[in-house]
Amino acid sequence: MSASDATLPTPVSTGREIDLSPSSRRIGELVVRGVLGLAALISVLTTVGIVASLLLPALEFFAEVSPREFFTGTNWAPLFEPSSFGVVPLIAATFSVTFWALLVAIPAGLGTAIFLSEYASPRTRNVLKPALEILAGIPTVVYGYFALTAVTPLLREIGVQVEIFNVLAGGLVMGVMLIPTVASLSEDAMGAVPQALRDGAYGLGADRFQVATRVVVPAAFSGIIASFVLAISRAVGETMIVLIAVGQLPQLTLDPRETVETLTAFIGATGNGDVPTGSIEYKTIFAVGLTLFVMTFVMNVISIRMVRRFREVYD
Repeated sequence: MSASDATLPTPVSTGREIDLSPSSRRIGELVVRGVLGLAALISVLTTVGIVASLLLPALEFFAEVSPREFFTGTNWAPLFEPSSFGVVPLIAATFSVTFWALLVAIPAGLGTAIFLSEYASPRTRNVLKPALEILAGIPTVVYGYFALTAVTPLLREIGVQVEIFNVLAGGLVMGVMLIPTVASLSEDAMGAVPQALRDGAYGLGADRFQVATRVVVPAAFSGIIASFVLAISRAVGETMIVLIAVGQLPQLTLDPRETVETLTAFIGATGNGDVPTGSIEYKTIFAVGLTLFVMTFVMNVISIRMVRRFREVYD
């Protein structure tokens, strides 16, 4: 035995050997696949259950109310006599609030993402990212009361004559709530852009602003679009802010100073009321819920198509 061989450590048995045989690995893979498949199945079954719970009462509703009246009527008064079931005012109010929310969320969120990705130092990024996460974690009911008790009086002080409940205050505060969604997803998309693209642009004489706006943002465009669509979906489906700050007056108007009622506000307010189960008023909740579900589903489909169209693949 040579001297070098004598210095090699002698393996020590711990008494618990790990089985690395092909059969053991196969069983482990099957278990993992089964767990992941079960998780996917639960997601699918949950979606099917939601659709079924909305669809059946909604079909009963449309058996009594014409779909043409529902989707084209401009008067919404299902809980009064005579009843009116035109959902257009609720849809218009929903998109009006969403518009004002996106007017805040998209520029502020995208600007924040560009700053974090291209300008901020690691120390600054480590401070701002948790701050954005805290902003995203604030309960929406807090945002709603903030819009009602702080933003609406502030708008009146600066000369904007708004109603106590109004679209503008609710939309602006909702936009602040959506900033972390846009900023976080957009910053992640920009962070996935290869550094070689940035280095190439700097080598051609571009400054940091040109690199950020003409190289990084176009390269991350698919992820940025996905963040926008997710923000739209969240704005359309938000309940507490619009229920507290926007109001419950279903009128067809695009004036952001007025009181309106959105789809989610009607569902939230009516679902907690004294509507008799099985009545036409009760089924109205499900018809509005199904309309909201279809709207968000269509937006998600459009988002997937746009992401696939504009996706950049790098080696």
